[in-house]
Amino acid sequence: MNERIRRLTVFLLFLYIVLFAQLNVLQVGRKDSLDADIRNNRQTVRDYNEPRGEIITIDGVVVARSQRNPAGSEFAFRREYPAGELFASVTGYYTFSFGATQLERTMNDVLAGRTVEQQVKGLAALFTGADTTGSVEITLDSRIQEAARDALGDREGSVVVLDVTTGAVKALWSRPTFDPNVFAVQSDELLRDIFAFGNATPGKPLLANGYQERYMPGSTFKVITTAAALDAGVVTVESVFADEAEFLPPQTDDPITNYGGTTCGGDLAEVFIRSCNTAFARISLQLGPEAMVAAAKRFGVGVEIPIDLPRPAVARFGTVAFFEQNLPLLAIGGFGQGETQLSPLHMAMVAASVANGGRMMRPHVVSATYDHDGRLLDRTDPSVWLVPMTEATANRISELMIGVVNEGTARCCMDLAGDVQAAAKTGTAQLNGPGEPERSHAWIIGFAPADRPKYAIAVMLKGTDAEISAGTGGTLAGPVAKKVLDAALAL
Repeated sequence: MNERIRRLTVFLLFLYIVLFAQLNVLQVGRKDSLDADIRNNRQTVRDYNEPRGEIITIDGVVVARSQRNPAGSEFAFRREYPAGELFASVTGYYTFSFGATQLERTMNDVLAGRTVEQQVKGLAALFTGADTTGSVEITLDSRIQEAARDALGDREGSVVVLDVTTGAVKALWSRPTFDPNVFAVQSDELLRDIFAFGNATPGKPLLANGYQERYMPGSTFKVITTAAALDAGVVTVESVFADEAEFLPPQTDDPITNYGGTTCGGDLAEVFIRSCNTAFARISLQLGPEAMVAAAKRFGVGVEIPIDLPRPAVARFGTVAFFEQNLPLLAIGGFGQGETQLSPLHMAMVAASVANGGRMMRPHVVSATYDHDGRLLDRTDPSVWLVPMTEATANRISELMIGVVNEGTARCCMDLAGDVQAAAKTGTAQLNGPGEPERSHAWIIGFAPADRPKYAIAVMLKGTDAEISAGTGGTLAGPVAKKVLDAALAL
């Protein structure tokens, strides 16, 4: 009898070991493949039936939260975005079958209460059922974001505002955009239609165009070219450029002209203030392919911007080998035309690096994260990403940008409230070919106050065909920048 019991015990123990091993194979070894299997929606259903924490602006406005559905609903909760489209580029959306974007994706563990720290602190919740979700505080200020939206109006484009010394994003607005509440529907069929419509709509509204799209920056890129030339000693403030209406670079019989064929020249301050294409084409060629490409890289061109949001656009300029065979493209690349492309966020970072003594900070939108009881989980510490120019060069370019506001292409529109001095550089990136109707991106980048910089800004209006001129960036983008900076500085 004892022998039979022993055999049964051994057999049961064997079965337990087999079951234990199989459970580990399924739960550990095959976890990733099972989670990815489209037939497995248990994880999705479980996640969607749990609450998520709030996303809140630095000034206390809730921009994403979970709301309980009425009794009898298929799901216990639904995601809600009280500010509608205003913060869509930062919050993104959270859907049942189509995943999540932006902070809803990158901060999912905090919002769902799944970080190690939250799990440890919430062990008692296993017995009590207490809420273990966390919240995310973002750096954006609702008042500055609203000012950006209102100033841009119904035009397509982007506005980015940064804290100069920390890299904190204070506004990130683009139009066209979308209302994330639309994606909170709990119907797969309806969601497919919504995505199809969004993807077919011109202007890529489902992208955060302020940092996920890149555009020709026009003459705002002259800040980078000037920094490269000053640091290399190729030009000084005493350098003088001939008055000329056109300049013929090597390898071509097609001359580079100033806007409208105007004659332009003078010392460095004059050609910067008047935005003389011919002078900057000469500077680019004098620097040469290797130095220009290296300078662009020092400003982060060609590298993914280290922002805490997904899929930032990578800026383009060109390679040394390419420019050695295409010197005319190097010449026009030096004033932001041709293959040169950067995102509005990147150009705001360029302006901020001038304001910050040559230091380019890592941009970030997450200020801090908290557990459900309001205890701090993590806080973003500001850090320097790149040092693209010397402090002396940054100070010199700051003076040049003040000249643009006081005497140059931005003098029409950057008279800030309270007699605050701003510094800026305008840009008109021409998109039309020879014989085509004129069409340009209108840009302005800058910062204020000029003597103790707090905010840097980039404004880009897409493909405008109105009032095209050398000062388009000033006349069209300038008033937008003024309104936003006035609102920010008033705080």
